[in-house]
Formats: sequence, C-alpha cells, structure tokens
Amino acid sequence: MKNFREALHEQIIIGDGAMGTYLYQLGYPVGISYEILNVTDPEVIRNIHKQYVDAGAGLLETNTFTANREKLYRHGKEHLVKDINRAAVRLAREAAGNQAYVIGALGSIRAGKRENVHTNQVIRDYHEQMSAMLEEGVDGIMFETFYDLEEMRLALQVVRELDQDVPVICQFAVEESRRTKDGKSLLEAFRVLRDDGADVVGLNCHMGPNGVLRALEGVQGRIDLPLSAFPNAGLPDYVDGRYNFVASAEYMAQSAVKFVQMGARIVGGCCGTTPEHVAAIVEALRDVEVPELPVQPVESIIIEEESESMLWHDGAACYDGCDHGHDAEESIVDMVRSRHTVIVELDPPRDLDVSKFMKGAQVLKEAGVDALTLADNSLAVTRMSNLALGYMALDKVGIRPLVHIACRDRNLIGTQSHMMGLHALGIDHVLAVTGDPARFGDLPDSSSVYDMTSFEIIRMIKQLNSGLAFSGKPLKQKAKFVVGGAFNPNVKHLDKAIARLERKIEAGADYIMTQPVYDKELIVRIAEGTKHLNVPVFIGIMPLASGRNAEYLHNEVPGIELSDEVRSRMSGLEGEAGRKEGVAIAKELLDVALTHFKGIYFMTPFMFYEMTAELTQYVWEKAERQADPLYRLT
Repeated sequence: MKNFREALHEQIIIGDGAMGTYLYQLGYPVGISYEILNVTDPEVIRNIHKQYVDAGAGLLETNTFTANREKLYRHGKEHLVKDINRAAVRLAREAAGNQAYVIGALGSIRAGKRENVHTNQVIRDYHEQMSAMLEEGVDGIMFETFYDLEEMRLALQVVRELDQDVPVICQFAVEESRRTKDGKSLLEAFRVLRDDGADVVGLNCHMGPNGVLRALEGVQGRIDLPLSAFPNAGLPDYVDGRYNFVASAEYMAQSAVKFVQMGARIVGGCCGTTPEHVAAIVEALRDVEVPELPVQPVESIIIEEESESMLWHDGAACYDGCDHGHDAEESIVDMVRSRHTVIVELDPPRDLDVSKFMKGAQVLKEAGVDALTLADNSLAVTRMSNLALGYMALDKVGIRPLVHIACRDRNLIGTQSHMMGLHALGIDHVLAVTGDPARFGDLPDSSSVYDMTSFEIIRMIKQLNSGLAFSGKPLKQKAKFVVGGAFNPNVKHLDKAIARLERKIEAGADYIMTQPVYDKELIVRIAEGTKHLNVPVFIGIMPLASGRNAEYLHNEVPGIELSDEVRSRMSGLEGEAGRKEGVAIAKELLDVALTHFKGIYFMTPFMFYEMTAELTQYVWEKAERQADPLYRLT
C-alpha cells in the first residue's frame, strides 16, 4: 500500500462506519465502555473491523474514541489506558491486513460532564493514549467529534511533539451554527489547524449528510488541505426503548459523491452507519474522479448561512387565546370542536437573544394563530427554556403558549417541579413527548433520564389535575392541564400506529398532534383511521424551504416521509423560489386537510415565520368560504 499521506493526495479513501452504535445494535447496552471490549471481547471488535474491510473500507478507525484516562476513570479502568489502546491497534491491524490503513481515533477529553479538566491533565492524557497507538504503529491519528478549537490544538501539539511525520486528521462536530464551541467559523478553525500541522480537516457526527454538505460549502475551495466527511446516518429515532437511524445506504452513497466533489478525500460514516452503508459508498465512488485540491486558498467571503436544524422532535404542539371572538380561557380542545383552529411551532433560540423569537410570535399572533407551541430542547440540542419563553409570549404578546414536556431531561422530581411552575404561571396547555436521546445532541455526555415513558408522563400530569402529586400525596389545589400526545402517521402500518395512539388516549391525552404529512392520500387515510377517536387530531404540515431541505427531511429525519411528487417539485429550488413553492405545496395539502380536520398544526422552518403566518391566513380564508352557503352553491 502507498504511504497514507501520499494516498490522500492521489485517491479517495473510503473510511469505515460506526463502532459504538453498531455494538449497540449487537446488544451491548448504552453506558458501558465499548473500548474495554478491546481486551475483554477482542473477537467482537476484530469481527466488526473485518466486516468493514469486506465492505470495501480502506481506512479503519481504532476502537479508542474514549480510551483515555479521564473517560476510563468512570468505569474504574484508568489503569488500562495503554493496554486498551495497544489492543485496539492490533485488532484493527489484524482485520485490515494490507487492504486498509489503521488510524488511531481519539475523542475530546473536555467534552461532557467535566468541562474544566486542567490543561496539563489534558496534555498528559493525550500523551498517554497517543504514545500507545504510535508504539503499535498506526498509519495516522484522527481527532474526531471535537467541539472546541483550542482543545483540538492541544491534541495536535501533543501528537506533533511525539511524531512530526505521522498524518493527522482533525474533525469537528458542529451544529447548525457551523462554528466551533469557542465561536470560530469552520474556515477559521481549519486554517489554524493547517498552520499547526494538520494533514486533513473535516466533520463527523451529530449532523447527517445534509448538514455536512452545507458546512462543507462554506470551506469548499478555500482551504488547501484534503477534507474528510464522516456524517451520521441521519438523525436518531427512539422507538420502544431502541435507537434507530433513518438514512438509507443509497442516500449516504449519493451524498458521498457530493462530498468528494467538494474536496473530501476521506469519506466514511459515524453514528448509525454500518457495513451496508460503507459498501454503498464504495460502489458510488468507484469511478468518481479525484478533483484537484486548491493550491492557493480563496480568501474568505461572507456567506449567509441558513440554519438546518431539525424542526420536528418527538411530538408537536399547541394553542393560544384567539382573535375570533372566543373566550380567552377556552381550551384548544373546546375551540377545535366548534371551528378550525391553528397552532404554530416556533423554535426557542439557542443563544440569549430572544428578539427574533418575540418578533415571530407577534407576527403569528397578528395572523390569527390560536396557540404558539415551543419544543423542549428538540434533537437534544440545548435551547432557551420553553417555560420562560412561553410566559414571555403570553405576557408580552398575548398569545397562548403550549410547551412540550420531554421525558429525557428531568426525573420525576424535576418533572413535577416543572409542572408546578407552569401551573403557577398560568400555562396550562402542554404536549408530552419522549424526547430525542441526549447522546445525539450538543452535549453527548449528558444523561437521558427517561424515568417515564410518554404514556406514563401523560398519566402523571393528569394526576395533578386530580389534586394529587406524583407521589400520590394531596395538593392544596387542582391543576387544569390540557395534555396532548404525539402521533407519527408516516409508517408502513398505519393501523399499528393508531393502536399506539389509542393507548395515549387511554392514558389521558386530550388531543393529538401529528408529524408533518406531505401526501394528500395519507391525510385522507389518517382521517378515516382516526375518526373513531374521541379526541381531536391536529394534522401536521411543515412548509418546505428548499429542495435541499426536502431531501434532508425525507432522508435523515425520523418520522418524516415526502412523496415523490413533492420531492420532484422542490428539486433544485433554493432561497425565495424554494420557499414560494414550499408554501404552494402546503396550501394544496391544506385544501385536503381542511375538509377532514378542524385542527391544523404548522411547523415553522428555520424561523421563516412569514411562511406559517401566510398559511394561517390561508386557513382563515378557506374556513370562511367553506362556512358561506353561497360559496357551496357556486
């Protein structure tokens, strides 16, 4: 085989896929140290490496992501750092033979619960881990899933002190801001790392293929280094106690071709990817030409970035005091039984600036929205408290807030305390959701609590309405929560999904909100399948913002499926043209939905609240015409 650094400049190298999530699929539970398996179950690790080699991978990462003293301390195995790392290199080498390069993989030490690990300790920990890898003869070093440029520079400094010649790959895990945790743009960070001696810069984890593509657009042609791309297989879904990733092998393969066109010389996969994904990538890149790297990087230009965060989480939303002559205390359930009712979701900000959110709330209020729904750290990404923003929307804008309550973040104590706070503030409409797993958010070392399921949290909240605490002790007052449940109709067996929905109603759900639907026929099927239910259903519609947004939702987001017609109509459209067509498609869906459902639930894409305001006004126009006898006679 060629020298790894030389190969980088002459060919495309296919990386392997996930190790941790693949072990999880094989039955190893979340929470254990997968790296310890290098010494306790070496055959399992060797076999996974071999599967990736057989799939065509030309690069294997060692099973050492958290095999440092700081992380192993949690499992009482810090004394095995060198043994675990040496074993990892040997296992990968045995599987690789002369078919793949073996790269020592290291993760961030500071990310997680102990952010303030002293710099000297970080340096010592990296030195200990990398020394073991280099002594075993790795072909290169990969720093992956780093958030902070300064820690990446520390790690790079250590490896260069140990070995001036070993190739080094530096990969960040960034969110929708496309910035490192310390505020640097990717281009700035990549250029700093180049100057510090990195051989390859790139991205992995957290984002699926679409997010990585958008991030690479900001650096394409502007950095004279090979790029790497190791995206997740879309976003994780959490169903019946199991994590599942939704991006197909075919979609990952199509994205891999685009990565290469943008300058990626190494393409692989992170969480959720399997040998099947790698085999598809190998086939897709078999005859792809290797583009030239920029000799002189183009100077920075300003790029307006459109947030690509997922807009849907585990559930959806609710409602407000309205401007249509109804009592302000009337619940959304009362409203929707007598007239069309509109709820719009607006994402809480990820920073401390609430101005755009409040402006959006005001615009939606003026459009006649009945309630504003706010997610509870959707996608396990940290956002401003929906309790605080909900109260501000109620107090300053006069729009009814409906806040989501996720099982993920709070134990029974915290959940009851949170509900009591909502009651004190007069926020009585909530949606009970499971919540996206913490390990796939922006703080992956945080814990997912899940003291309760979505069924149980509905029952517990309704218990407060009886004047009983979660413990069963009497309270001095009764709460008056109106509790919703989430429903995903984008499934193969709609009848089974409806059966699950019936269990939520039995648990006490007062209304139901659906995931976004993009198929007119499915809207009719949902109406037929749920007409026997004794609670109202709010049909979910999320206008598409662009062709890329459409493909992202279809291929990467759990519970969302677009029809071929919709994808075809959105294909290639961006900017204003994309948003215009997205609204047009949503109006066509509304034409069908309004004849079957009185409850309409809009999700606002990328804070483009003008889109959902326009759709809200369209509902009122259609609803008024349908109520007019003369309209029916024409």
